[in-house]
Amino acid sequence: MWSIGLLSCALMSFLNQFFSYRTEPLIVTQITVQVASLPMGHFLAAWLLITTTQVLGYGWAGLMRKYVVEPAHMWWPSTLVQVSLFRALHEKEESTKGSRQISRSKFFLVALICSFAWYVVPGYLFPALTSISWVCWVFSKSVTAQQLGSGMKGLGLGAFTLDWSAVSSFLFSPLISPFFATANIFVGYFCFLYVLVPTAYWGMNLYNAKTFPIFSSHLFMSNGSAYQITDIVNQQFQLDTEAYARLGRINLSTFFALSYGLSFATIASTITHVGIFYGKEIYHRFRASQQEEPDIHTKLMRKYDDIPAWWFYSLTVLSMTVSLILCTVLKDQVQLPWWGLLFACGMAFVFTLPISIITATTNQTPGLNVITEYAMGLIMPGYPIANVCFKVYGYMSMSQAVAFLSDFKLGHYMKIPPRSMFIVQFAGTLVAGTVNLSVAWWLLGSVENICQDQLLPPDSPWTCPGDRVFFDASVIWGLVGPKRIFGPHGNYEAVNWFFLIGAAGPVIVYIFHRIFPSQRWILMINLPVLIGATANMPPATAVNYNSWLLIGTIFNFFVFRYRKKWWQRYNYILSAALDAGVAFMAVLLYFTLTMENRTVNWWGTAGEHCPLASCPTAKGVDLGPDSVCPVF
Repeated sequence: MWSIGLLSCALMSFLNQFFSYRTEPLIVTQITVQVASLPMGHFLAAWLLITTTQVLGYGWAGLMRKYVVEPAHMWWPSTLVQVSLFRALHEKEESTKGSRQISRSKFFLVALICSFAWYVVPGYLFPALTSISWVCWVFSKSVTAQQLGSGMKGLGLGAFTLDWSAVSSFLFSPLISPFFATANIFVGYFCFLYVLVPTAYWGMNLYNAKTFPIFSSHLFMSNGSAYQITDIVNQQFQLDTEAYARLGRINLSTFFALSYGLSFATIASTITHVGIFYGKEIYHRFRASQQEEPDIHTKLMRKYDDIPAWWFYSLTVLSMTVSLILCTVLKDQVQLPWWGLLFACGMAFVFTLPISIITATTNQTPGLNVITEYAMGLIMPGYPIANVCFKVYGYMSMSQAVAFLSDFKLGHYMKIPPRSMFIVQFAGTLVAGTVNLSVAWWLLGSVENICQDQLLPPDSPWTCPGDRVFFDASVIWGLVGPKRIFGPHGNYEAVNWFFLIGAAGPVIVYIFHRIFPSQRWILMINLPVLIGATANMPPATAVNYNSWLLIGTIFNFFVFRYRKKWWQRYNYILSAALDAGVAFMAVLLYFTLTMENRTVNWWGTAGEHCPLASCPTAKGVDLGPDSVCPVF
């Protein structure tokens, strides 16, 4: 009333008075204003939700700067790419006579042009290059072979990509990940995808695994058909318990169920790992941070006026106040009670420090999303919107805090005044949140069948894999609730043991380190990274990981070891150029060709050609006449 109402009143008065002097007066009625205010109100409500979750992260980031920005060994690998790019673009290099080296700025430009030009091939002319699953081509009629070989819907044995966007889309650039982190991810990925999953699927038929696809985030009936979620939701977006009892329990693919188990273990191992290996340092910095000798970057930054603590506190209090009002006024739509909001903020605050430490040292960020969904699902089962809002305030505010801390470290390296950094970040957050929401509304309204992969053509880029996983998670944790899936009333109660496994893992590593102190490689074992290696699967797929690991090993092991000067000079520049070239060409292709429906139709645009990879292999499972899957 006080925002849209007053604005509408002023605008209507202005327009009516303005047009009253025309020869043919134009009258703007209340109905016109009411029609216009409805979408405006929806937009502002969504904008408030987005903005408050983003701004909350500032509070957590402000409290953690002392622990994860100022220490020199909290080096934040991803920021080095930007530092290298800024230096390449702004520093003048003197050419040496007879030197065959090109300047970093020229190298960046050449790599950018090459990346830009090449992406038109996998991005438009030959999309099959995104996942080259040659095993499927050789064994075109074998379900098992395609389950093994599909890079998008299977285990990706031998699958690779020639599309840089597929390499960096979920795990970011492999060129910036330190090799010890890449090695940890490789071990975790290999053990999970090529040992645990095949054993569970073919060896044990765990949870009737063969009745469902080997790799899928979708939800299934016990007979292998897709679960009709709309049949168990009432008009208030709550669980219809009678309908759920009639349809039966929700079933997951074994891969999806085990990936949730690894998520449980990752959260537990993160707390234990940080407590064991960084607990003493955190305690000492808390007690005597002012007496500790700062590094050169911190000494230089102290010449600037620091950000007053009350700036962070004010934003946090303001954001929480607006969020509480939002939860109170729109309680029927948001479904999240005030105490749920405070609980979510408390979880975000507790986990921000350990997760920031892992990110600052390994460039890998363990997710808090599963534990927030689990907690709220236990407290308020049957309320999916409440679960999503709890996840957004708990997980996204923490995620934003980690991003802000990374930006503060960039400012630390580049000697940007902290107050200027804060103001620019805050303004950018408001602009980015508004644009993100606007673009989402635009795409959802303009792209036909967006996010409905069963209705889209095989080569469509609009399958929304991340949003699909987000939706399925809201059903699992919010609508149905963990008690009916991972509890005594579900099929996957044993998966909860992963919490204990994850918590015990870092303790075992520490014991081995104490027994064998001379074996330095033991300290390179980072269990939150190793166990959480496949945390992005799904929506990430095997082909994303295969190529990421291969390129990361080539550059950060072989090139670093045998061509170290080249690596030091060009590695981060190359990463920035590859990302930028793909981004520019992707935008150009969309606005010049995709929006005009100018498509190319041939074998290379029809997906990865693994139609049988998603088929079940249990006897008697019939998915209907429209399915390409055989009945065994």
